Amino acid sequence: MAWDEWEQLKAQAADRHSARMQLNQYPGDQGGDGTQGDLVVGQTDLEAVGKAAHNLFDDFTSHSGHARVASEAAAGGLKGEGFALGNALEHVTQRWGEQAKTLLDACAHISNHLRFTKNRHTADESYIVGAVSSISTLDEGFDDRKGQ
Repeated sequence: MAWDEWEQLKAQAADRHSARMQLNQYPGDQGGDGTQGDLVVGQTDLEAVGKAAHNLFDDFTSHSGHARVASEAAAGGLKGEGFALGNALEHVTQRWGEQAKTLLDACAHISNHLRFTKNRHTADESYIVGAVSSISTLDEGFDDRKGQ
């Protein structure tokens, strides 16, 4: 194969691949009315996510614990009988425990963060209502003195 022929084949292959490549993305600067999308999340949505994370934490803790105990018992039994599969099952059980802990930590983090966010929002709302009320009371007193 001549060098020119090799270069021609490489160019043809590059043309075929570049024609098929397409990125699925939202187009960049489109101008328009300046809206940023339609993602809206309300307190009810956040509460549902937090509750689901908490429920998953509770349910998975119970069920994964049963699976782990049964797998450890099976691994011990197999090892005791001299089966190499016992060591493999023991390794899988250890990895299962690590992965389960990671999932439970993530669920707890989500639930706790959303609970903290809700409590913080409630506290901020209470503070704002109090501040606006005190400003409103000051304005009323000022108006009363003006009228005298």
